[in-house]
Order: sequence, then C-alpha cells, then structure tokens
Amino acid sequence: TLAGCRMRTLAWLGIASLCLGAAWAVPAQEEGRKVEKPKADLALYENLDLDNYDLTLDNYGEILDLSNYEELYDYSDLAPKIEVGTLAPRPKNPAAVPNPGTTAETPKLQPPTTAGPVRPAPVPPQGLPSCLLCLCIGTSVYCDDADLEHIPLLPPETTYLYARFNRIGTIRASDFTGLKKLKRIDLTSNFISWADVDAFRLLPSLQELILPENRLTALPELPRSIVRLDARLNRIPSTGLQPEAFRDLKQLQFLHLSDNQLDYIPVPLPESLRSLHLQNNNIQTMHEDTFCNSQDHSQIRRALEDIRLDGNPINLSLFPNAYFCLPRLPTGRFF
Repeated sequence: TLAGCRMRTLAWLGIASLCLGAAWAVPAQEEGRKVEKPKADLALYENLDLDNYDLTLDNYGEILDLSNYEELYDYSDLAPKIEVGTLAPRPKNPAAVPNPGTTAETPKLQPPTTAGPVRPAPVPPQGLPSCLLCLCIGTSVYCDDADLEHIPLLPPETTYLYARFNRIGTIRASDFTGLKKLKRIDLTSNFISWADVDAFRLLPSLQELILPENRLTALPELPRSIVRLDARLNRIPSTGLQPEAFRDLKQLQFLHLSDNQLDYIPVPLPESLRSLHLQNNNIQTMHEDTFCNSQDHSQIRRALEDIRLDGNPINLSLFPNAYFCLPRLPTGRFF
C-alpha cells in the first residue's frame, strides 16, 4: 500500500543518517588528538626560561627530561633482523665442540728430566767449508786465529788466503788443487814443519808466499810467477834449498830468508831481485860472482838495492870485488 512504502523509505533514511554520523565522528576525534599534541608540546617549551637558557653538563637533566625518551620515538623498524642462514654451520666433528657444562682441565706439567737436552754431535772444524770457519769477503778468505790444524777447503775463486796464528802443521799438495786465481798465501805464525814438494808449484797465479814464524826445515818448489817469498824465522839450512832454487824465478823481487840456518848465499840470484834479506844466519863466506859477473865489469844491477847480511859471521871486507855492480854496499860487518 502507499502507507507501507512510505514507512520503508523513512526507515532506510534513518539507517543512512546513522551511518553518516558515525563516519563523521572518527575524523573529528583524530583532529582533536592532533590539536592536543601540539598544545602539549607548546606547553613543554612554555615552561622553559629561554631568556636565561644555559645548557651545561650540570643542569642537562633538569632542563630536558629524558626519562620517557624511548617512549617518544619508536625504533622498532630500525632493529636488526636475524635471517635464517646467518648462524654458524654445524661442525663436522661434534667431539671438537667443547661442552659448556664442563670446565677445562688444568694442563699437567711434565716432571723435569735428569738427562740434559740432546745436543747434536759437534762437526770437526776441518770438515767444514772455509766460509763457515773463516770470513769470506769477495775472493779473500780470512782464517786468522781460527784454531785450524789444516788448510780448510777453499772456494775455487779464492784470490787471497790469510790463515795466520793457527796450529797448521803440514801443507799438502791437495790443499790448493784447482785454485788457479790464488795470488797470496799468508801462513804467518803456525806450526808448519813440512810442505809437499808440489804444494805451491802448480799455482799459476801465485805471487806472494808468506811463511814466517814456522818450523820449516826445507822449502818446496816455487812457481815461476812468484814475486815475494818471505820465510823468515824458520829452521831452514842451506841443504833445505834445492840447487839453484831461484834461478828461473824471473819475477822474484823480494827474497827474505833471515833468522834461519843458512850457511851460504843461495846462487844464482835472478836479475829481477830488489831486496835480499839474509841477516841472522850462519853465512861465513861468498863467491865473487855472488852478485856481479866478475868477467863483465860493465854490469850494473840497479834493481838490487837492499842486501842485508848483518848478524852473520862473514867479514864483507874480504870480498871487495863482489859488489862493483851494486848501487850500494850490503848491510853487514866490514871488519
């Protein structure tokens, strides 16, 4: 009927008005809250005395209230998230993982042993290379005062050898085998009483052989390259020199054999000789041809300027014709 239709229309209108009223009420409440929050913030700053505002470490807590600091801000979105797969992998050997319920045992100290530490067997010095026993600098080997009893094994490039103040007693031919560049051998103040005949002869570059203060009773054969021979303070008699030992040594300039047991001057002497030291021996006489050729009075030996015969029983004045070719007279006794 017409009356019924009107009633249904009014009912729908009532329901619609209720829904619209409820929808308008929610935004109003939100706006009210927003208005209240600024008012509260303004009330907080109104309480501050900005004219006498002085923030220091002493009044920091009185001016700013940090008791609800964490409540004002939400940091939940900044907290780190633990993702699956970031944990440490399970160990393959479970026994290797310590049990948190057990305590570690105190390590036990080993009792001291009465037997001392085991030391390696000492290597005999003569069996070591020279650069372990001595000091090697470039091609020079320094073995001074190293308590040596034999010549050590030398590097093949050795040029100069110094083995002074040791206890070397013998020089063997094999000590210098293959050392083609060896120029100087200094064995001063050892106990050398014997040297093989070929100990030095096969050294093609040897220029200086220094053997003073030893116990030699004979000289070995020398290479033709020798320039200086120093065998002072030994026990060499004239019979310990080979016949005409120095005749073919065309480069010999210094021959020092003082303080030995020589009975005569070793002849012939090479023309290259500059210095001859024979003092403190047992030389009693000489030949007129010892220094000069008695058949050639024009001969002049300008190189031989230093001859020492002092300390011998010879009277040099008995041989006036023996010095005519020399630039100066020998040093010795003339009465």
